[in-house]
Amino acid sequence: MNMTVTRSHLDNLESEAVMILREVAGQFERPALLFSGGKDSIALVKLAEKAFRPAKFPFPLVHVDTGHNFDEVIKYRDDMVARIGERLIVASVEDSIRRGTAAEEKGKFPSRNAIQAVTLLEAIAEHRFDCCIGGARRDEEKARAKERIFSVRDEFGGWDPKNQRPELWHLYNGNIHHGENVRVFPLSNWTELDVWLYLKREKVELPSIYFAHQREVIPHMGQIFPISKFVNVEAGDQLATKKVRFRTVGDMTCTAAMESDAEDIDAIIEEVMTTRSAERGARLDDKRSEAAMEERKKGGYF
Repeated sequence: MNMTVTRSHLDNLESEAVMILREVAGQFERPALLFSGGKDSIALVKLAEKAFRPAKFPFPLVHVDTGHNFDEVIKYRDDMVARIGERLIVASVEDSIRRGTAAEEKGKFPSRNAIQAVTLLEAIAEHRFDCCIGGARRDEEKARAKERIFSVRDEFGGWDPKNQRPELWHLYNGNIHHGENVRVFPLSNWTELDVWLYLKREKVELPSIYFAHQREVIPHMGQIFPISKFVNVEAGDQLATKKVRFRTVGDMTCTAAMESDAEDIDAIIEEVMTTRSAERGARLDDKRSEAAMEERKKGGYF
């Protein structure tokens, strides 16, 4: 009997990502998986389970904690780490500020998003990581689209988009000089929709901020941002309580909410399929210039 097995596009994406994670384990001595608590890094953890279980992960999870995180995300992070039994390293932006290696922004929405790069580079140096796995996708933003899957960073953490290695036939070159670091992006060929479809298929729990809920918000530059102790509310601001969800996870001071009734993953998938706005359009930091992300990446950002 001739039996044909049909593989879905999610099967193919999963196989590629699992292979990349295993390449990391084979090529690097001290890798780490960067975990933000967002959907992409959650998908990476699920893929790492597919790649290495029943063994332990060959790398710790590393969270660069800005101190401006959503409470729901921190709770999710801690609950997930306890459930999967893996090692978590927390690198604190607050500690970098206290040491004087990073400077706090001022203003109405004082974001710590950009200075995460300082804390990440300090964590890389302290733990001697030679590879950091991240959840960036090429469809997120035009600077992300320039990345290879294995992206070499120099001894200062800098990224040169004109100095990238070819990746023909799924061959990845992880050879580096002393002090260099490689950022690896197993989700490079995934889209936002792919991630949501995969999380649905794998029945993965998610932070509650991804689903519609009531929250006090403040309008700014045509978007709505969550009210928190980190936002400098002024007398003329028109605060409101709206039913919202968050499409991406970042600093509370720079991550916009979207009005939504999507209370489950099927409704989110429908929204993603019909929206015309870019996912990173919800980040206030990315609106500062057309090259905002690329400049941050050249300085060591994820």
